[in-house]
Amino acid sequence: MKEEIEYIKKYLHKEDNLEEALKRLENGEPVQYIVGDVNFYGNTIKVNKNVLIPRRETEELVEKTFAYLNIFSNPKILDIGTGSGCIPITLKKLIPTSNIDAIDISLDALKVANENKKLNNVNVNFYQSDIFSNVISKYDCIISNPPYIRYDEEIMDIVKNNEPHLALYADDNGLYFYKKILSEAKGYLNEKFIIAFEIGEEQSASIKTIAKQYFPKAKIIAEKDLQHFDRFIFIINE
Repeated sequence: MKEEIEYIKKYLHKEDNLEEALKRLENGEPVQYIVGDVNFYGNTIKVNKNVLIPRRETEELVEKTFAYLNIFSNPKILDIGTGSGCIPITLKKLIPTSNIDAIDISLDALKVANENKKLNNVNVNFYQSDIFSNVISKYDCIISNPPYIRYDEEIMDIVKNNEPHLALYADDNGLYFYKKILSEAKGYLNEKFIIAFEIGEEQSASIKTIAKQYFPKAKIIAEKDLQHFDRFIFIINE
């Protein structure tokens, strides 16, 4: 609790009430929601209860995807389940010549993403879509950190009680969105493509199997996060 109090004192905006902020902390609210923004890959990203709090692992997803994207000069990218918009905003800053669309089913999340777009002064096209329901273009890269927690999985109370369940949990033992994306992605990809996923630490083998079913000729790579868990899957067709 001491660290959280120091964090709030350091990062709370001048116009906000410290006493009220500390009460929110006592009531179990994450410091990131109390302060109202986080640092993501050096960028300020606004957050509230309508979006997930960006994690270090997602910064790694962006970093690794950026490295793989060097096979394209002006990549066209789709981010599925964008939430706060931290992924596409960061990729746009890393690759200014990229053309990025980012979608979410939640209008409340898209409102936050558009605020972050203005805050970071980048040109990303945010719009509502349930996976590919409103997508009409083809892309060089599809990237996603979808909901992947099983409904019976134990997670920390501070996450379960505060962050949007729509962005946390998924049917089919947490695999629903990977299956849905991979089963339909072919119609939205160019011939040369990259699919980049953040995954749950025990899902690597299952997602590789699904990927091989739909993309038998592609290169499928699992990569570890800084804690040495399989955390990312890259499906690459060069």
